[in-house]
Amino acid sequence: MDLRALPAAASWTHRGARVGFEVLFAEPGRLRGRTSAREDDSTWYVGYEITIGADWATESVHAVNSTVTGDHQVGLTRSAEDRWSVDGVARPDLDGCRDVDFESSAVTNTLPVHRLAFVPGATFDVPAAFVRADDLSVLRLEQRYTLASSAPDRHVFHYESATFGFECELVFDASGLVVDYPGIATRDR
Repeated sequence: MDLRALPAAASWTHRGARVGFEVLFAEPGRLRGRTSAREDDSTWYVGYEITIGADWATESVHAVNSTVTGDHQVGLTRSAEDRWSVDGVARPDLDGCRDVDFESSAVTNTLPVHRLAFVPGATFDVPAAFVRADDLSVLRLEQRYTLASSAPDRHVFHYESATFGFECELVFDASGLVVDYPGIATRDR
């Protein structure tokens, strides 16, 4: 599966689980984004900056959020041995994860898509350090990607999360960004 370079900017409308809007600014080795949304009775804003290596594995993350309770921030780092720390505290429960995944974002699904050598039918278990939107707490997310179909301008993956008992078909564009995340977001630009 060949992917084009990410565009310098992209945006999504969040619908379903939440109502909101997300923007991404991409440059080599760095993804910066912001999501503002309302989910059930909660309203929040999450901003993130992800530093990624040449292999598309997460190296570090800085995230901020604002909620009715105030502003918060969290920092994550991943070592070359796939060991994580959150705000400087070792998190052995995250060992083996190579990616970060934000509850507030449709962007972070691009990380394993870029990093792994997918062919149709190939399945990869891709655990991630999952950052919650409302309080920036971090937990281990068990997830699996299977490439269902691939064309020059469109890639469809069957996505499963054992952590949340969720599965769907994720549609990506030629650059590996989500175009359609059922119940979560659709790409605007």
